[in-house]
Amino acid sequence: MKRTEFSGPVLLIGSGSALFIVVLWLSAYLEPDIRWLHFFQAWMYVAAVVLAWRRSRWGYFIGFSAAVFWDYGSLFVNSFLLSGLHWLARALETGELQRVDQVVSVPGWIGNLLVMIGCIWGVARLPEKRAADVARFVVAFVLTTAFFAGIIALCQPRYLSLFAACLHPHWPKW
Repeated sequence: MKRTEFSGPVLLIGSGSALFIVVLWLSAYLEPDIRWLHFFQAWMYVAAVVLAWRRSRWGYFIGFSAAVFWDYGSLFVNSFLLSGLHWLARALETGELQRVDQVVSVPGWIGNLLVMIGCIWGVARLPEKRAADVARFVVAFVLTTAFFAGIIALCQPRYLSLFAACLHPHWPKW
């Protein structure tokens, strides 16, 4: 059994994951038809935290894969983050929070950024870097993305078009 530790990387991964899971919960509360999608999505982050806590490189690879995919999509593929920033700025101007469903993207994006930083830091601190880690990371990224695609196909197929757009923003959204 691997040694467990609460280190800087684990604290970043854990706090970023917790923040994102709260955002997932709030989004599911506000939009009930995505509850199952967000329930299953949260498990990727739970797995990353548990594995990172056990100092498993798989936790870092899964956490980074899930977080980078979500942040990349929110920044470059859809307008979720930009809309959230717009409504957050509007709330700061007027003192009235109008679109919580959009504003939640901002802490969600920040939570994923913390997960990414923690995962990079965790991998950097590993005592042994192996050439096979590149292949393991690719496998983790493919499987994490496939899991995400699977739960979207199962729970909310209307969002599948985001995957094509992640590969290339000008590809048609089926």
